[in-house]
Amino acid sequence: MNIKNRLTLMSFLQFFVWGAWLITIGTYCFNAKGWTGAEFGAIFSTLGLSSLFMPAITGIIADKWINAEKLYGILHVLYGLILFYVPSVNDPNTLYYVIFGAMICYMPTISLSNSIAYNILKNNKYDVIKDFPPIRVWGTIGFIVAMWFTNIFSSQNPPAFIHDFGLRIGNDIASFFGSPIYANQFYFASFFAIILGVYSFTLPKCPPQKLIAEDASFIEQLGLNAFKLFTNSKMALFLLFSLFLGAALQLTNMYGDAFLDDFGKITEYKTSFVVEGRTMIMSISQISETLFILAIPFFLKRFGIKQVMLISMIAWVLRFGLFAYGNPADGLWMIILSCIVYGMAFDFFNISGSLFVETTTDSKIRSSAQGLFMMMTNGVGAYLGSKISGYIIDKYFTVDNTKDWHSIWLCFAIYAAVIAVAFAVFFKHKHNPEEIPEVNH
Repeated sequence: MNIKNRLTLMSFLQFFVWGAWLITIGTYCFNAKGWTGAEFGAIFSTLGLSSLFMPAITGIIADKWINAEKLYGILHVLYGLILFYVPSVNDPNTLYYVIFGAMICYMPTISLSNSIAYNILKNNKYDVIKDFPPIRVWGTIGFIVAMWFTNIFSSQNPPAFIHDFGLRIGNDIASFFGSPIYANQFYFASFFAIILGVYSFTLPKCPPQKLIAEDASFIEQLGLNAFKLFTNSKMALFLLFSLFLGAALQLTNMYGDAFLDDFGKITEYKTSFVVEGRTMIMSISQISETLFILAIPFFLKRFGIKQVMLISMIAWVLRFGLFAYGNPADGLWMIILSCIVYGMAFDFFNISGSLFVETTTDSKIRSSAQGLFMMMTNGVGAYLGSKISGYIIDKYFTVDNTKDWHSIWLCFAIYAAVIAVAFAVFFKHKHNPEEIPEVNH
């Protein structure tokens, strides 16, 4: 197997072991365990919490002390072992710490996998700009395949076209482990994470680069010197909006599968494909993500960074609003369109935001500034979004353990609309086509 194929397999498994449970853990917590929105919100917030510090810490370790591919392998083996324990946990407070432990191990591997791929490609004389994107896209494909895998083999009611086969295999796996069938998702992720961890030890060596100066302060080593960007009013405002929108980025990943599953409580929708194949329906979002990446260069050149970010915010309004009014019958088109819009909503903000940081910060702190942008969106924003949304759903939109999904999604849509209007009014940035570098896909 040539080196590009080996890296492609790494990328595929990297996101397979996340996609196997990330979208469906809401259904697991709400419908299988009967836990509250606040309890689930706390559990899901561990993604954001671990993103605040683990990527920086593991980056220092890989830069100074241990080969990146070995650290990557160790983290995935630990991640797999922790996930294997998840089905035995029956208390939400305990699961919070278990998932937090899993996220401490998993979240830094996302950036580590990129670093490993870059390093190996460069050492083998490949063009990173040309050869990395086709490798990375297999990560998204891995995420999609994992969602389908879980829908078929970790559900008590798999899609009709594969119902008997999926149920038979799923029950066999569940019987082997002595757990309910819905716990299979964690066994899938655990098994392939350990496989990936072991596999990573066979990859070409990626020794420490020792790029961090020995006399660098602890603040500099963690990249915290980028916090001085908050003294720039324009950048501070951008980072504040990044936090606000970051609070919305994971909401449909948190609640989308549980939302579709709850249609099964309505007699006329109980056997619909939206209910039986809900995770497959949700995977349209990831498929859309891969396609909208191709449109980003045109939109950036034509409209500029601010307008593309604003388009993303409007897309989030549509994402939530279409879910609010969609249903498995005459409103099916709204659910499908919401999933298609997701690609624009997610990619346009992340990539245009990253380019804004790239084109407006000093080169000496650019990497740290990118880390700060990610921390505000995937760290602080995601953490607050998870915690607050769970509290709001419990307090205002849940009666007798039944959730008012129409009002929930409408509330999220209004939130996104307020952010979009405020961004359009207060964030000043003039479009200059010359500042837009080539966006490779």
